[in-house]
Order: sequence, then structure tokens, then C-alpha cells
Amino acid sequence: MAEARISVDQDAFTCPVCLDLLKDPVTIHCGHSYCKSCITDCWDQEDEKRVYSCPQCRQTFSPRPALGKNTILAEMVEKLKKTKLPVDCYAGAGDVQCDVCTGRKYKAVKSCLVCLESFCQTHFDRHEEYHSRKPHKVIDATERLQDLICRKHDKELEMYCITDQQCICVWCKEYEHKNHNTVSTAAQRTEKQKQLKETQMKIRQRIQLRQKDLQQLREAVESHKSFQSLSAPPESTDEPFSSLFSFDGMRESVHLRDKLEDFCKEEIKKISDRVTFNNMNPKTRNDFLQYSHQLTLDLNTVYKHLRLSERNRVITFTDTVQPYPDHPDRFDVCQVLCRESVCGRCYWEIEWSGDGVSMSVSYKSISRKRRGYECWFGYNDQSWSLYCSSFRYIFWHNDIRTDLPAVSISSRIGVYVDHSAGTLSFYSVSDTMRLIHTVQTTFIQPLYPGFWVGSGSSVKLC
Repeated sequence: MAEARISVDQDAFTCPVCLDLLKDPVTIHCGHSYCKSCITDCWDQEDEKRVYSCPQCRQTFSPRPALGKNTILAEMVEKLKKTKLPVDCYAGAGDVQCDVCTGRKYKAVKSCLVCLESFCQTHFDRHEEYHSRKPHKVIDATERLQDLICRKHDKELEMYCITDQQCICVWCKEYEHKNHNTVSTAAQRTEKQKQLKETQMKIRQRIQLRQKDLQQLREAVESHKSFQSLSAPPESTDEPFSSLFSFDGMRESVHLRDKLEDFCKEEIKKISDRVTFNNMNPKTRNDFLQYSHQLTLDLNTVYKHLRLSERNRVITFTDTVQPYPDHPDRFDVCQVLCRESVCGRCYWEIEWSGDGVSMSVSYKSISRKRRGYECWFGYNDQSWSLYCSSFRYIFWHNDIRTDLPAVSISSRIGVYVDHSAGTLSFYSVSDTMRLIHTVQTTFIQPLYPGFWVGSGSSVKLC
């Protein structure tokens, strides 16, 4: 209970501008509180108009109000600092973040399959209390929350179609997979785990047999060395028996050697087959879809003139400023990054419409604030970008423009990344996969998919 109280306090005493604990807190006439330096910076930018506003409620004041320290708030913030949560409660690299926390985010402990959000312990307790009459289905925290939801029906993938070998929702079962052989995902998981245990047992038995053969071979080799080191037998020794004994040892050694060679050849072939398979580049769309990933947008990066819809799967440019809170990760230009980083091989598709959009990959360290063009995808050495319009394709990297031949313009684009191989490819997706452009380089950081959406345009994550 103590942790819950601390978390609530920290949210209440967070500055809406810098998203950190209040420093030298002041409360203005409308009742909202800020760090003195933060509200001073905001109002300094409004000096020319001589009208000053609250960054939260937009209430205006004239003349400029005097700022006095809120001593009660300051004392409570100091107490909060002394009772702050331990560092390991905060989300770090590889942890699932709480989607509700503001400022520095806590580790998520649970994910809700209905809300499609992840929660730290404090916000999870609130979630459970709010939905106590009709509990939602929750699971352990996961970043792959979207992968557990049917893209077509927005329902949980709680069934498995044995006929088509894929996870489906209850609506899929009633329509697209009607009369197919289906089971619950829990039952299929149990069956797969059973098969896995049986396979593991067989592999252990094979390993034990091979180890036994190897041990016999070692003993035979040592025995053969001993025979060679023996001095010549006395004349009275039974010569035929001695020769026969030596010959039997040699024959056993040869037999075990042959078995070892067969074993090595078999294992080498398996390894070679795997290496050959892994080095094959995908050719067909089905090949690419083996590496498909469900992307989710990082809401803290969305530009304020980009509107999100359809469960945050569609990005549309709008002239109306969206009510996104200020955040240091938010772009000052018409861009947004995804939450998931690209590692290994990864493929995703988008549909676009309008006057022009860009599909990009970027390091997370890219600048977010407008200083010339350095924060635009493709205009720096930290991002690679394909611009699409109704009549042309242009590739950008490090502010270098490459005009690409466009036989036909596709409204569906596929992006394929092999991070370790340093390969980035863009494809026009229709009945066939047609390569638009490919890049061979060396990626030194994780990559994050991103999108630039121009005026009158939209992008949909497939």
C-alpha cells in the first residue's frame, strides 16, 4: 500500500512542462502548479503579446502574474524525494513500460487484452478496481500485446485453427474458419509442450548413445596404444592367440571409428542445412511474412498535427492541433516513431494515400526538435527514408537524395530489414514483390520504424 501512495503522490507533484518532480514549485492563479523555471520560460516567450497563459488549461492573464513559491508543495516534494521508489522499479532497457505513467515510467507488471495497455502495479490496482464488476482479461506484461489481438476483428486470439495452423479469434472461427478443426490456444499450447518434451527426450537418448560410442572409442584407442607399446612376447607365448587378441582390438577400433565418422557427417549435414537456410534471402511475399512484426506507435513521439485513429493504426495529417501532452521525445515535424526496435530480420507493410509520405528506419537518438532539417528522416546519418508520392520515389540518407525509377506507384509498401547483415530494402507489394530500392550498410544501433506524413496524406499500419 505504501508504494501505491508514493506513486499517486509522484503523479500529483509532476511538472506538466518538464514531466519531472516539481523544482521550486509555484502555483498560478488558475490553480495549476509548475517548476518556477519552467513557467518562467513559457511566459518569456509570450512577452511580446503581453498576454500570458497556463500551458494546461490555457487560461490567460494580463498583466504578467508575480510568481511566489508554494512552500507547502515544496515541503511535500522534499518528503516524496526521501521516500522515492527504488531504481529497479523504473522501466529500463528491455522492460515493458507502464502506458499510464507520466514522466519517468515504471515497469509494467500486467497487460490488459481489452484495453490493450500495460500497467505498473499501482495503475494495475486502479484498473482492477475500476473494472471490478466486469473484470478484463489480463496477462503478464508483454511488449507484443498487439500480436495477441486479431487484426481483422480486434478480438483476442484465443482459438487455434489446426486446419490452417494459425491463431484465430472467435469471429474468425464463425466465418473465415467455419467447419475447420479448431481448439483453444491453451489446449494447443499443452499439446505443443507435450510434443516438445517427447522430442527433448529422444534427443537426450541420442546424445547418451553417442557419448557411449565416443567413450568406447576412447577406450579402444587407449587399448591399441597399449598394445603398440608392449615389448615382443616371449617365444613360448601362444602366437595365434596373441595375434587374434590384437586383431579383435583393432577391428573394434575401426568399427567405432566408422560410427564416429558417420555421426560427424550427419551432424555436419544438419548444421550445413541450417546455415544454408538461414542465409537464403526471402523471395516471395510468404517468405517475407515469416519475418512480419506487429508495430505499435510510440505516442510520446507523435507530432501534434498528426491525428491517430483506428486503435492508433492510422496516421493522418490534420490542421487541427491534437491535445498531446508535451514530451521531450515528441517531434517538431510531421513524424512519429514506433515503440518496437528492429533486431535480426524484420518485415512490415503499410498502406498510404494522399500527396506524399515517407517510410523510414531511424536510430532512437535522432534529434526531435527543429533545427534546420536535422530531425527529418533521411536528412542525417541516423535515419534512412523512402519518400513516396503519386508519381515518384525518392530515397534519402545523410541529406543525400537518390531519385528512383518508378514504373508504377504502389499504395502498399513493404519494408525488410536484416540488421546483422546491414540490409534495408523497400518493396512495392501487389501480386508480386517488386524491389524499389535496397541499401547495404552497417547498423551500429537498434533501428526503429518511423513515418513522415505530409499535408493531405495518411499512413495505415497493416
